[in-house]
Amino acid sequence: MMHALPLILLLALSACSEYLPIAGGELEGTVSPLPAHWSELASTEIVQLESTDEAPYSVNLWIAEVGDAPHVFAGDNRTGWVENIAGNPDVRLKIGEEIFELRAIRVTDATVFETFAQTWESKYGNRPRNESVDETYLFRLAPRDN
Repeated sequence: MMHALPLILLLALSACSEYLPIAGGELEGTVSPLPAHWSELASTEIVQLESTDEAPYSVNLWIAEVGDAPHVFAGDNRTGWVENIAGNPDVRLKIGEEIFELRAIRVTDATVFETFAQTWESKYGNRPRNESVDETYLFRLAPRDN
């Protein structure tokens, strides 16, 4: 039975992988024009964000809309996708089968962060653990300046 335990755990985790921050590669889907309003799309519970350093790197994340712009949050964890954005702010956001090409801009305004925290709590039932705008990584996803 002890030999089967790792397999059982792996199967249980893979069944819930949509909800876990498991990293992947390039996102697949249809590249779509940006919507006029994000409200409907931002109501989605979990989205995928692709950042790029040397190769595409994607993660599952929660999303919140603030000021008609989607925002993604890494907390105070300078994770791989945050590192990638520091070097290349162009990201791709996948919601359903649609992919949107955007630019990630770090939020440093405490007022915007507070609005985000309220929206996050309303949507997910809790506020961010660390609410210091200087210690956390909150990104507004904006149109690229192509």
